[in-house]
Order: sequence, then structure tokens, then C-alpha cells
Amino acid sequence: MKIESFASIYQRAAERKGGADALEALLPLSLSAAEYQEHSDAALLSAMSKKIFQSGFVWKVVDAKWPAYEQAFFGFDPLKILLLSPEQLEARASDPALIRHGKKTQAIYDNALMVQDIAKEHGSLARFIALWPSEEITGLWQVLKKRGARLGGNTGPYFLRATGKDTFLLSSDVEAYLRATGLVDAGLATQKGLTQAQAAFNHWQAESGRTLAHISRVISCSVGDNYL
Repeated sequence: MKIESFASIYQRAAERKGGADALEALLPLSLSAAEYQEHSDAALLSAMSKKIFQSGFVWKVVDAKWPAYEQAFFGFDPLKILLLSPEQLEARASDPALIRHGKKTQAIYDNALMVQDIAKEHGSLARFIALWPSEEITGLWQVLKKRGARLGGNTGPYFLRATGKDTFLLSSDVEAYLRATGLVDAGLATQKGLTQAQAAFNHWQAESGRTLAHISRVISCSVGDNYL
């Protein structure tokens, strides 16, 4: 099957967005491996937890309450969070200053444990993520899903994008494009579907020299409703 060139996709996206300059202004930034490792594990746990609460919820509400979360969870220091008792976690899950959601609150604790475990194995979560190769980024998604809590679907990838790790996103527009062009014919929750998507993005990255994040955003701007 012939895959559409990235140059063609880019041209279509630029035409839809009012030119190349306008399109370039929409492209997300990614950090180098060295820059990413400057993140503290507390900062990554905070960002991860925020994405979990934003999933299926009004993002502005989560943003407004996040300073209270930073205070309630000790700046997301994993060691301090792991000292919380079940009763203390339950109290936070019912605190009106926070968001009343027991399972997502428990995920903060569970993911603090994951962060600590990975830090013991690799030096830090930041180092582990920073050194993960982009040509196998869906493998990192799977690690987060398997070892973490509530990080499946798009939540893990959105966390990575928010913290500057180069990744593509399987938004509704991107998925629709991949399916319409026959590049993906399996479920995106399956290994086959993820392998197919990764192969397509690896092809465009080799062709263009662009980051996965740029390629993903350009595709989303080239088709459908332009959900970014």
C-alpha cells in the first residue's frame, strides 16, 4: 500500500490553516533527552495525575483546583505520598476543595509507587522516559498502562506530550486518517494496531526529519474537524 508523503499532508494542512507560518505556530514543542531529564519525578507525578483527572472531566475545573492538589499531596513528592494511610487518601477523595473521585485519587498513590519503582531501576522516571527511543514510543505507552494506574488509552500519551516527551497522539482526526488510508486496520488498543500506527509515523519521520509531535499535529490539521 502506498503511503501519502508527509510533504503532501503538510501542504494540505497549511492550506487549511492559512499558510505554513500559521501551521508552524500550532506545532508543539518537544524536549531533548537532556532537557527532559531536568524534570523532577514529583513534577512528572503531578503532570501525570493532572492528566488522569482531566480525562473525561472539564479541564478548566481541574486546572483551577490543581494548586490545592499540590498542597494536599506534598508537591507530589512520591515518598511522602506513599506514607499516606488509606484513611488519609479517603479523606482527600472526599475533600470539597479537591475533586471527589475515589479511584482517581487512589491512582495518585498507585502511580507514586510506580515512580519509585522505576526510579530505583533507572535512576529516575525522567531518565527512563527521556531515553526511551521515539521509534518505539507506543512501547512506552504500554509500559505506563501496565505499570501505572489509569494511564491507558490516550491518557499516557497526553501526559508524555504535556511534559515534552516527543510522541504522536491518536486523536480522533489522526485515527480517522490512518483508517481511511488503510494504514491501520486493527484496534488501537491492540498490539497490531499500535505497531501499524508506529510504522506509519516512523516512515514520515524518516522522510521529513520532523518530530512525532509535529507529524501528529500536522495530520490532525490536514483532515476532519481539526481536534488538536
